[in-house]
Amino acid sequence: MAAPPKKPRRTAERILEVTLDLFNRFGEPNVSTTLISAELNISPGNLYYHYPAKDELINALFDRYERALDELLQAADNVANVEDAWLFFHMLFELIWQHRFLYRDLNDLLSKNRRLETHFQFVLKNKGRAVRAVLDGLSRGGAVRLGGDEAGPVSTAMVVVLTYWLSYEYVRDPRRALEPESAAAALARGAYHVLSLLMPYLDADSKAHLQALVGPYRQP
Repeated sequence: MAAPPKKPRRTAERILEVTLDLFNRFGEPNVSTTLISAELNISPGNLYYHYPAKDELINALFDRYERALDELLQAADNVANVEDAWLFFHMLFELIWQHRFLYRDLNDLLSKNRRLETHFQFVLKNKGRAVRAVLDGLSRGGAVRLGGDEAGPVSTAMVVVLTYWLSYEYVRDPRRALEPESAAAALARGAYHVLSLLMPYLDADSKAHLQALVGPYRQP
């Protein structure tokens, strides 16, 4: 028996998917609503019906990212060893990569969009709490010895790397860094450099295990 035909995707969702792809490929400042409607093969009026302003597209995409991020950050409470931490940060970088236009054009977006400016403060705070949860889990498991006066600066440095790693990759290699074929290496390097901040505090076995996990991505 033939399967029933799939229902067409709702136009609003399709608009978001195409817009995310265009923003990621070309950068949000370089993508107009005219380009989005042309890529979708719909009229500007149809696009305007669903999203009356470009900021509404940005906000809708950010809302999707923020929901996915909040769900992922809950996994920080389950980190007990460096392999857990490696997986957690790699998944976090994958999510950031999927919405990389936010980080590629972060300062520009925040300067133009008050809602994003406000909400990104919560993103940073939630990342900070998750990183502290990772450190607590590693400490409980015996992988890390980190004093109370050291945990704050280390966790802040880890959040900074999480937030600006893709910008660093872009500066290193503007023509290729944010292309899909570069993603795997860029994300693994990012996860490694976040965790490398813990190297002075890891026990010998955990340090050796982390180095085995990251393999060739230890190169800057």
